[in-house]
Formats: sequence, structure tokens, C-alpha cells
Amino acid sequence: MLDTALRIIREEGADRLTLGQLATRAGVSKPVAYEHFGTRSGLLIELYRWIDTERVNAFRNAMATGEQDLGETIAVLAAAYIHCAADMTDEFHIVGAALAGSEEKAAVFQELLDYSVQMFVAVLKPFNVLPVTALERRCIGLVGAGEALSAAIVRQTLPKDEAVAVFAALIRGAMTAPVQG
Repeated sequence: MLDTALRIIREEGADRLTLGQLATRAGVSKPVAYEHFGTRSGLLIELYRWIDTERVNAFRNAMATGEQDLGETIAVLAAAYIHCAADMTDEFHIVGAALAGSEEKAAVFQELLDYSVQMFVAVLKPFNVLPVTALERRCIGLVGAGEALSAAIVRQTLPKDEAVAVFAALIRGAMTAPVQG
């Protein structure tokens, strides 16, 4: 049903996505859709998580390219994150906008950001010379920067290749800047 929901958003926009419309397009009864998602917000949250899972899987696949030095790791990390985010960001942002103002959405969004931060920490930890808390805090900033750069790509104010280069420079700087007291 999530594939069908995403198709409705792509073809007709998020405003047209209702549980009734989903049931009709997916070929199931309305009670099945309501039982599975509960509410339209429940559907949008599950769709939001599902889109992010696709991004995470693509990111993991890109990062699983074997042993690399710090420079190679940074290049792959920057490219993988920006490409994954930019490929799905449009739908991700459309679904996110449909959930705007929702406390549930805010909680889910924070959960997804926290997960991205932990992925960054895991990838960069083997090269870390900083205290772990400093690395975690810098990764929070990096994920925020990655999201902002991806959003600029979607708005077509920044070319993807330039965003990757900027993001790699930010990651490199975060890994080499001295620790401030």
C-alpha cells in the first residue's frame, strides 16, 4: 500500500492522498486501509519512515565499498548522503510538508535525524581523534548541513556536484578542526 500511496503523491499530489483514495487505488477495502494506518497522519508517517528507509539502505550500500582511508571515506560519505537525500528529498519533503505541524511528524523526523547522526558517527569513528561526544556533536551539525544542501538541490539553487564538494569539505573540516574547550 505504501507503493500505491507514493504513486498517488507523485501523480496527484499529497492533498489527494486519503485512506479512501489509497484503498481504491490499492484494490483493498477502506476498513483494511483504516485498520492498517488508523488515520491519514498515520499513513503519512509510515510513508515518511518508508521513504527514509529507502534512503538509509541506499546510503548503507554506498558505504559498504570496503576499507578506505579518511579521504576516501569522506568522499563516499558526502556523495552517498547527498545523492540519497537528493534522490528522495522531493517526496520526503512533500510528505513532510503534509505532516507539518504534527507532533507525531516532529517526533518521527527527530528519530530519523538521530539515526542519521548515529550512521555518521559509525562511519567516522574509526578515523576519530576527538572525544566521542565531540564527534557526535559535529555529526549532528553535519547531518543538518547535509539536509540543507539536499534541500537546496531540490529547490534547484545548488548543483548536486557542488553540494557534494561542499559537504565533503564540511566533513573534512569537522574531522580535523581542533577541539574547543
